[in-house]
Amino acid sequence: MSTRVLRLARATALVAAMVSLAGCGYNQIQTLDEQAASAKQQIEVQLQRRADLIPNLVNTVKGFAQQESEVLTAVTQARSGLVGALQKPGGTDPKELADANAALTTQLGRLNSFVIESYPQLRSNENFLKLQDELTGTENRIAVARQDYNGAVQTYNSYIRQFPQVVTAKVTGAKTREYFEVSNAAAREAPTVDFSKPGAAAPAVPAPAAPAPATP
Repeated sequence: MSTRVLRLARATALVAAMVSLAGCGYNQIQTLDEQAASAKQQIEVQLQRRADLIPNLVNTVKGFAQQESEVLTAVTQARSGLVGALQKPGGTDPKELADANAALTTQLGRLNSFVIESYPQLRSNENFLKLQDELTGTENRIAVARQDYNGAVQTYNSYIRQFPQVVTAKVTGAKTREYFEVSNAAAREAPTVDFSKPGAAAPAVPAPAAPAPATP
């Protein structure tokens, strides 16, 4: 067989393989994976925004309560943990991000409770209130981004488990994605504080559970 004929045969086999993969869901797998990746990026954007707000919050509280180093240090360390998870070499891990974010939420809850109990004058500080509003807005956007991401992951994971897509996924190396959810179930119930009711902390609000993977 001549070299030209051999090359033609290989090209024909490659085209046939590509057509076969397309018919087995290859293009859809790529589309769903990209949608999940884009949704994950939105979570990271909002988590980074939250982390960027923390230094200003800590400095504002320090102006009223410099001696409360333990609480402020814990918040700063939790913030560092979140930034570290966001900047992890090789890419971020959804569960690690969720755990780091939950740890920061817990420390912020401690800080807010401490402010209400010990420094009520901070509740009327304009800068403090502005930062609280920005953090609340960011937390809401994180919740929305989390739901969007987990929904995209559920769709993607379910799709690549179905036949014949499961064969295509195995051949191309497509793997299931992890949900954005904390490893420790107790961390789902993070304390929140209602500044409209001085002296009282609002009941804990459980984070929404990740969608259960659909059965193929």
